Amino acid sequence: MMLNEMLDKDLVEITDKEPQDWKEALKVAAGKLVEHGYIKEAYTDEIIKNVEDNGPYIVIVPGVAMPHANAKSDNVLGTAIGFTKFNKSVSFGPDSSAKLFFTLAARDPNEHLKNIGELSDMLMTDGLIDKLMNVESIDGLKELIGSDK
Repeated sequence: MMLNEMLDKDLVEITDKEPQDWKEALKVAAGKLVEHGYIKEAYTDEIIKNVEDNGPYIVIVPGVAMPHANAKSDNVLGTAIGFTKFNKSVSFGPDSSAKLFFTLAARDPNEHLKNIGELSDMLMTDGLIDKLMNVESIDGLKELIGSDK
């Protein structure tokens, strides 16, 4: 499962941080990708600008956001997906909020589409979103996905 890969690469954060707004939440959600050299901080600014320009399209289903920007960005250094879970929902506006953030970084459009497809398939696993909403720690996530890491 993709979540195992995210854990292996240290790209998972389950946090009790309470961002002041969705922009701060996106910066937190991109933090592990920045830390491990998959993206530059400027990529987060591109994501924020996309949401400002296009609305909260990154909230793909209630409670789940898939932050990303242009697949050809010079601010993407490698391909990866980071997962951040906030304990409280982050509002993107009326009827649009998320607790689960899957931040995408891809070096080219094909990798970007592949990541979106695999992530979408994973999230369609019956009950997975609800279970992820209730995870409170990395150990809880490992237990949920049956990881021995």
